[in-house]
Amino acid sequence: MEIRDAISSSVMVVSAFVMVYKLVYDYTPKDPVVVVSCVIFVGMLAVLFLSVAEQLKRIETDIKRKERSLRVSMQSVEEEVKKEVTATTSKLEAIKDEILSKRRYR
Repeated sequence: MEIRDAISSSVMVVSAFVMVYKLVYDYTPKDPVVVVSCVIFVGMLAVLFLSVAEQLKRIETDIKRKERSLRVSMQSVEEEVKKEVTATTSKLEAIKDEILSKRRYR
């Protein structure tokens, strides 16, 4: 948890506590403390949502980067396997041709 998230959470908790205290014990209509507490509460909630959205974007970027790296690695492995298969196939063809040519001469 980042420092910004911790500060936002603590401010939100204090604001909610003040708001509930004023609402339960001595609420008067249009009480400025309740209004300010509500504004702070909603503001901190918005900051936390923005922080979560930012973290999700960062995670998505990391996943895309790793996926791209994995794709490149798979392509290089695929090329190496193709080279090996081609080399082995050509060797097998040469051996097959050699065996067939020996049988013809007998």
